[in-house]
Amino acid sequence: MIRGARFNHIGIPTQDGFEGEIDLPHLQITVSDHQDNPFGIQWQRYWEGAPYPDLVKTVPHVAFEVDDLEAAMADHKVLIAPNSPSKGVRVAFVEVRGAPVELMEIDRTLRPDL
Repeated sequence: MIRGARFNHIGIPTQDGFEGEIDLPHLQITVSDHQDNPFGIQWQRYWEGAPYPDLVKTVPHVAFEVDDLEAAMADHKVLIAPNSPSKGVRVAFVEVRGAPVELMEIDRTLRPDL
């Protein structure tokens, strides 16, 4: 395990609508708030034509918060390059033994709510 990595959520892709949908047009995805349930589950629906690998769009992933996104990505196949889904948050997806893993770097000074 990456030193200092902390569990954040599990993402479950779905084709169906779900309660509490949050559209992220700049990412072509709809998500749920993983903080609205005790298990950190985030449902995700990728929009038609969303530019992501099928592995990410169809296989559940586990997300970990890391202190240094680039260091955490080292030595892993990058599926989705670093990007910012929201202010103070940078994420990337890597592949680990055939499974997608999300790595998140959160600036707590900008996002104390996370």
